[in-house]
Amino acid sequence: MAPRHAANFGWSISMVLRRWQEFAEEVFQDLPHGSRGFHLLSVVVHEDVPTQGALATRLAVDRTVLTYVIDDLEKAGLIERQLDPRDRRARKIVATEEGRKVQAEGEERMADAEEHVLGGLPEDQREAFRDFAGRAAEAIFNAAPGTNPCLAAESVYPVN
Repeated sequence: MAPRHAANFGWSISMVLRRWQEFAEEVFQDLPHGSRGFHLLSVVVHEDVPTQGALATRLAVDRTVLTYVIDDLEKAGLIERQLDPRDRRARKIVATEEGRKVQAEGEERMADAEEHVLGGLPEDQREAFRDFAGRAAEAIFNAAPGTNPCLAAESVYPVN
């Protein structure tokens, strides 16, 4: 009989995702919208996304949902909407100084949480897993940019 982990790829990915989600929500419980808020903040800090609409596309999040996340992160003083100097009708989402600080601290906290999630693997296998997962995710995103990763996470671990 094959070990459980070898028999079902879906079960394996779901177990990793569920454990990651548990740690991520614990790590980001003080941040508006938890890990979703952190993900948005990370993209704003590390990437130059020109408009709020482009940010929704990049995050593969419905624009109406994104508006609530942006509103709450803005109320918390972590991001702000700025007029785009190239198109004054458009709004660009930028991190505040406090948002950059929170994001940097969050990256450190998430790295610790990821070590707990993958702690059962030798270090070289943890790095390989991260690399392969990242490559697979990018390939999926490039082939189907409308794929919503939040739907998978919520089906495994619903967020209230």
